[in-house]
Order: sequence, then structure tokens, then C-alpha cells
Amino acid sequence: MATKSQLRKPFQKARTVDPRPITGKESPHDLLQHAFGAYVGRQERTAYDLMRRSLEEDCSIFLTLSGAMTPAGLHQSCLIPLIENGIISCLTTTGANLYHDAHRIIGHAIREVNPNAGDLALRLARVIRIYDLGFWEEALLDTDRLFSALMQAPDYQRKMTTPEFHALLGRDIGKMEKALGVGRSGGRGAKIQPSLLSTCYRQGVPIFVGAVQDGSIFLNAVKLKRLFPETFKFEIDINDDVYQMAAVQHWSRHHGSKRLAIWILGGGVPKNYTLQGEPLLDQILFVPTTGFDIDVQFCVDPVDNGALSSCPAGEGHTWGKVSVEAVEAGSVYVHTDVTAVFPWLTHALLSDAKMKRKPKRILDRLVKAQVFLDKDVAKNRKELLKTVVFPGTPGIHNPESVVR
Repeated sequence: MATKSQLRKPFQKARTVDPRPITGKESPHDLLQHAFGAYVGRQERTAYDLMRRSLEEDCSIFLTLSGAMTPAGLHQSCLIPLIENGIISCLTTTGANLYHDAHRIIGHAIREVNPNAGDLALRLARVIRIYDLGFWEEALLDTDRLFSALMQAPDYQRKMTTPEFHALLGRDIGKMEKALGVGRSGGRGAKIQPSLLSTCYRQGVPIFVGAVQDGSIFLNAVKLKRLFPETFKFEIDINDDVYQMAAVQHWSRHHGSKRLAIWILGGGVPKNYTLQGEPLLDQILFVPTTGFDIDVQFCVDPVDNGALSSCPAGEGHTWGKVSVEAVEAGSVYVHTDVTAVFPWLTHALLSDAKMKRKPKRILDRLVKAQVFLDKDVAKNRKELLKTVVFPGTPGIHNPESVVR
């Protein structure tokens, strides 16, 4: 049995909580290191340290974004600066975030509202509410017209993945932004900020949307298909989309620094859609992988109700989603609202010139990544054929005939 002295040794090595008095002259980095010693503050400090590690180790950083974050402007304050400084390598979000991002580009304002003011009155005034944000219903109608017009162009009339689709939208909205003078000073010195779509396209960041049908951009595709069944040929290739996510992770694992980090803002479909690339590789396709090396999440959900949004890295490790290293020394769950802490952490990162780098431009490597994974999957064909039959099931029992 261990003695008291032996049991005390690990505790004696632990960091002492002894913050310095705040003077107002501290850098963001120094303040995070010395004034965030416990509870959610400590979680936030740990997240900052892991975000720095992600860059110091030159990780390919996969960021996931759920919730109504573009109406809140988080993309303008945080994501676009991070992308423009080469920090974010790949983005997974919701169709809603990309849709609502377009309101400002076409001249519609999003304003603060009182969440307790009364939704019946807001509906009569045709004001759409997202908690304490509001905008005219016309913002939706005009945005519908925008995406409906864009999706009728000739190069959209094919089957494609969500990164390919959002690259086309980013390209075309970028052209509109240039014509509208986005980024140039407007009245009273104000500037119209670029969209997330156009920024990701320019910086070579692929945008995945795991539930594309659960968003208004795709609802307009449904309308177009009914209006023009013979000529509207746009379609999302769900199979290739899932495969492409695994492919870019596999490519990133074997090129460059060979390190992967995931920063999760919220939870939901974007979180799982990104993380499932690892078990797809290892358990389904038999392509060895180890999971993400660094796992940082900001979410308000409790971790003890079985919800996917809040499951910690250790639980994800049991599925092969994150590595042993991540569980032991590379993960943190910050139990907080993203909007309350992420702007501050972005400021802390960007205030250090060493935390900026050239973009990895994974968008430009989608085809190469897919070909690279195809070769490794082909090596496993014999073993994979054993996984497509099951004793006692009806139907075809010859594995080769199943896949022909």
C-alpha cells in the first residue's frame, strides 16, 4: 500500500493557483495564463493552450460550427480572421449558418431585439427572431431569390459534394461582393464584411454540411427541381461527401505535419460529421488511423445525458474518433456558450504573430485526397468483401456480385 508521502507526490507537482493582481496592462496571453485558475476559467485556459498547441504542431485544424452563429456575427468577429490567417484548414457547419450569412451581403441588417418582447407582435410586424436577434422577413425572401438564381447556372447542373457546391457558391458570391464593394469603407466609415462562403473559397478551405437538406439553401433546390424537372440537374452526392471527409483527414494525416486537431463550436451534426471520418477509415474501410490528436470543444450541454453534442473526448476515443494522446493530454470540454468566450480566445491567438501561418488549402486537394484514399481502400478489397455478407440474411451471398 502506498504511503502518504508517495500519494502526495503527484499533488505536490500540480500547478499552484496564485493569480497576479490584474493591472489592465496584461497581454491577452498573460491574462489567460495567470487569471484563469479554476472552474470554467481553467477550462478556457486549457482550451487556449491546446489551440496554441494545434498551431505550434502545425496541425490541420478541422473546425465545426453549429447553432445560429452567423446571425450572431461570430464568423465576422472570429472565423473569417482565423481563416484569413491560415489557422482553420477545414470547416463543417450547417446550411442555416451559410444561408443567414448572406443576409448582410445583400443589404439586410440583423438587429438586437428583446427576447421577451412578444413573438405574436413580431410575427405581425414580419420580424423573424433568433433568440435576441431579429431581421425583416424580406431578408429571407431576398436570400431565397439569391440562391435560387445562383443554383440555376450551368456549372451547378451536376452531382457534387457539399465542399464542391459551397466552393461554387463562394466563387459566385465573391464576384458579387467585389461588384458591391464589400470590404471597402461605406457610409460613416462602416465596412460591409465578406461572407464566410467567399472567404473559404479564396483561402482554399472546404466547407462540409452534413445535413444539407436541413437548411434553406437546399429548400430552394427543392423548389427549382419542381419548377424545372428537365433542366435543373443539381444534386448532392451524399456517398462521396462522407467519403471525401474521410479522404481529407487521411490526406492530412499523411502529408505535411501529419497532425490533426478538431475545434468544436457547439455540437450537433457538424461535430459528428467531422469526427465520423476516423471510424469510417478504421472500422469500415480498414484503413489504419489513430483519431484526432487534439480535441477542443465549447458547448453548453451537460455531459451526462448520452447526448452526442456534449460527449467528451474519452467517449469519442472508444469509437476511434480521437487518439490516446488526445484523451490523456490533448482534450478539453469548456462548459460554456461559444459566443461568451471564443471572441476573447481568437483575440488572444491573433495578438501573437507566431500563431499565424500560410493556409493549407485543402480545398485544392480534394481530388488528390480522394485518389490517395482510393488506393489504400483498394488494397483492402479482399478483406472488405467479407464484410458485405451476413449468415441468414436474404438476397445475394456472393460478395463479388454484391459490389459489381
